[in-house]
Amino acid sequence: MGYTLAGIRVVANRFLCGWVKAGVLGAVVFAGLHAAAQVEYVDPTIGNVGILLVPTRPTVYLPNSMVRVYPMRADAMDDRIDSFPLTISSHRMEELFSIMPGDKSPAAYDQEKTTPYYYSTRFDESLIQVEFTPTARCGYFRFTFPDGKASVTLANRLAGSLEMQGGNAISGEEQLSHMKAYVYGEFSAPVTVKQESLGDRSRVHVSKQGTGTLEFRYGISFISVEQAKNNLRREIPAWDFGAVEAAAKNRWNQVLGQVTVEGGTESQRRIFYTALYRSYERMVNITEDGRYYSAFDHQVHEDQRPFYVDNWLWDTFRALEPLQTLLNPDMEADKIQSYVRMYQQSGIMPTFAILTGPYACMNGNHAAPWFADAWFKGVRNFDLPVAFDGVRKRSLEDTLLPWRLGPKGPLDDFYAAHGYMPALRPGEKETYPQVHPFEKRQPVPVTLENSFDDWSIAQLARVLNKPQDEALFLQRAANYKNLFRADKELMWPKDKDGQWIEPLDPKFSGGMGGRNYYDENNAYTYTWDALQDFNGLVQLMGGTAKATANLDQLFREPLGRSKYEFQAKFPDSTSMVGQFSMGNEPSLAIPYLYNRLGAPWKTQKRVRMLLDAFFTNTLQGIPGDEDGGGMSAFVVFSMMGFYPVTPGIPAYDIGSPVFSKTTIHLRNGKDFVIVAHGASRDNKYVQSIRLNGKPLDQVWFRHADVVHGGTLELTMGDTPNTSLGTAASSFPPASMDVHPEDLSK
Repeated sequence: MGYTLAGIRVVANRFLCGWVKAGVLGAVVFAGLHAAAQVEYVDPTIGNVGILLVPTRPTVYLPNSMVRVYPMRADAMDDRIDSFPLTISSHRMEELFSIMPGDKSPAAYDQEKTTPYYYSTRFDESLIQVEFTPTARCGYFRFTFPDGKASVTLANRLAGSLEMQGGNAISGEEQLSHMKAYVYGEFSAPVTVKQESLGDRSRVHVSKQGTGTLEFRYGISFISVEQAKNNLRREIPAWDFGAVEAAAKNRWNQVLGQVTVEGGTESQRRIFYTALYRSYERMVNITEDGRYYSAFDHQVHEDQRPFYVDNWLWDTFRALEPLQTLLNPDMEADKIQSYVRMYQQSGIMPTFAILTGPYACMNGNHAAPWFADAWFKGVRNFDLPVAFDGVRKRSLEDTLLPWRLGPKGPLDDFYAAHGYMPALRPGEKETYPQVHPFEKRQPVPVTLENSFDDWSIAQLARVLNKPQDEALFLQRAANYKNLFRADKELMWPKDKDGQWIEPLDPKFSGGMGGRNYYDENNAYTYTWDALQDFNGLVQLMGGTAKATANLDQLFREPLGRSKYEFQAKFPDSTSMVGQFSMGNEPSLAIPYLYNRLGAPWKTQKRVRMLLDAFFTNTLQGIPGDEDGGGMSAFVVFSMMGFYPVTPGIPAYDIGSPVFSKTTIHLRNGKDFVIVAHGASRDNKYVQSIRLNGKPLDQVWFRHADVVHGGTLELTMGDTPNTSLGTAASSFPPASMDVHPEDLSK
């Protein structure tokens, strides 16, 4: 059963004095009529067993919030839980503090139940039950001891200390990368304490005889113990586990209720809403009572505007941030302004902006397309001139080398002069110490991704009336052409003398063992990574017919070796279809490129096949690393039936809706509805399109069409319509000559 509007009002009235004013329930009445039972479809165990790399975790949290908790274990096949963190520092990074009932760790478990707002399990030997529910900055554990002998252990995960305060309170801190995390917590009854020193860490055992239930509520802070205590007093003012759980459930129903679907199967609804839930794990708001600690200048700042951290833009700029721009534009502005403040505080525009500061990871300057995408979709509440300065400096004055941060060097000067990152020839030794010893130069993705980023900077330069910068960055945006090898019809590395690297296997060069030429993908994926100028790429390939044949062949080209050999070299490139990798983010837009070749029915077929094959309602239901929404947002968009192929261009490609009706309840109070008449497993082909009642002979629409509200009406069938969307004049915008602002009107 879902919550009715009347039910929400009851809950809101019940906790108004203590919680609503403090923002725990916040805007729970927003879109109250839409807050149905969407959260009941979420299954956080989907993907809890990884294909090769890191699995998802059954994480319990509120959307975009500081406290994120899951059972610590290898994956869902691990039959023992080590303990539970009190929160994590970042998606897939350090857990902070830990708690575990009883005396044994790790311990076998059973009867596990997990939702976004509530978790419980029972340990096999002791039959102790653990329950957990979160608020934004706090957590609440309830332990049930069938023998009446309550016993709980808290410990530091990192260097730090814990100490009891009075008969039932505990406080502590942990050191992580030049900053600290703090905790203040309370037990529901006075406890007996035994404290241990573990070198640079502490462990505290508490016990209470004759107690069947012992509860523990706590606050987390990145400012101080006292602030953690304030967070707890504000967000969990009373011992009422059920009230906290109800508030958390309401919050998730409010957020997930922004998108309502009809039709499809039960399994498809579970996949869809689980993907939507995953799309709210990051970024996280770390503002506490109008203050936040910034690891970008190691200062505490006073600012009523939220400060967000934890973003891996190499993964998230492609689909996650465009999804949040669509659903939550005001929050997106706050997140971008957080990046602006990070740049002001540190002097570098980050890409991976984690809790502990700028993180040198992957490649590219992907804050630029994120900013451009948001701006041209109407997000204005951020300091664009400063944002522009930050991405411009990152492109021209900072190094482009992978997994490095800092000033530019000789290889960056070569890039500026010649328009590509030079590659070493086989056996040639690296002479520049700035190059990462494992990640290497990655000359192909570095050139291609920075070409796209520079195109984004050019668009922002035009908005700011900076014609010289616009011309410079448009010139740099064409650098991708320098690495297209016509005789191979692939993106190929060149040496410093402009000669193609030989010998080179385009299927197998790069990856593990040293990323000399590519990174997590090979030449076949990166050949299509020119989204700012797909028309130009098609011309390089020899025209539409040749490009279509090449794209077909991508999905058919054999690995050329055993699967285990390929995956040992490219563990990120999982769930292969030919040379197409569904398990890695640079592939996400590729199935939609048929729309730019006059063959949209192939997009429709491919997208449905990929969804059905690789995104399933199972423990292995995610085809690669789920980088905090980076891949799940592809699922959300694709199941709704459209996708943002080129971030920075305010338009969406039409795919193949899974549901017969999808309604997006926008923050401006309007609805955008996608109706797919007859949609089913077989009826995946679009026969005709109407936008607000008018026939549409193109397979794309503008972001403005969405935010103004309206209806996209598709008639579906089991046979391709090979005439719809085939005229070149109707193709989606796919050229460097496109001015995104023209599509915003």
